[in-house]
Amino acid sequence: MSWIPFKIGQPKKQIVPKTVERDFEREYGKLQQLEDQTKKLQKDMKKSTDADLAMSKSAVKISSDLLSNPLCEQDPKFLEMVMALDTAMKRMDSFNQEKVNQIQKTVIEPLKKFSGVFPSLNMAVKRREQTLQDYKRLQSKVEKYEEKEKTGPILTKLHQAREELRPVKDEFEAKNKQLLEEMPKFYSSRINYFKPSFESLIRAQVPRLIFGSAYTGVYTVVYYTEMYKIFGDLTEQIDEPGLTDEQRQKENEAKLNELRALSIVADD
Repeated sequence: MSWIPFKIGQPKKQIVPKTVERDFEREYGKLQQLEDQTKKLQKDMKKSTDADLAMSKSAVKISSDLLSNPLCEQDPKFLEMVMALDTAMKRMDSFNQEKVNQIQKTVIEPLKKFSGVFPSLNMAVKRREQTLQDYKRLQSKVEKYEEKEKTGPILTKLHQAREELRPVKDEFEAKNKQLLEEMPKFYSSRINYFKPSFESLIRAQVPRLIFGSAYTGVYTVVYYTEMYKIFGDLTEQIDEPGLTDEQRQKENEAKLNELRALSIVADD
């Protein structure tokens, strides 16, 4: 989003001091950047949670496919291992869904609500700009009559032009003053608004019970602790005691070499 003032014939009189206009452009520019960053963050958070869910759903699909694989039909011990894996993957998916739901509630939805404020802000800036153009147009009209010979009809028109200018000038100054006062306040408020959300995002990763504030509600996200427990339990069920990872790798290589020795897979 960018702010481009309407082009109009400029009055000779500087009706808005350059310092005031610079202050306005600076403060509004900061809010434009904040709007863009908020939208990008909301989009990235959505991508992240979608990826989390896709990962756990894929893991469940893999374990489910293994259960129907012929590998399990003839070997009860292997079937038992795969069933344990399937149970673990479903538990992981359940806790992952809980974590994603919490992030949706405490981070993504607040980001969305915050983004929803900007259209009203942009409209207020647009109305200020429209009033400024009316102010400039009427100021030019007054200046035109002030430069003419002061005859009766001209003085009448000058008086009418000044009367027409006065309420528009007052309206612009009120809008301009309000925006210059409130835009910095709005920008500063972002920290207090987002801080609870990102505290919740961090807590969602912390391996302990977390009790939320009045803002977030009470919740218990123990995602990584539960993941550790799930895979720890799975390892206990399927692990062969006394073997290191290196020994398991050597054992697998030996078994693979036996398969390669079969004539049906031998190289021509």
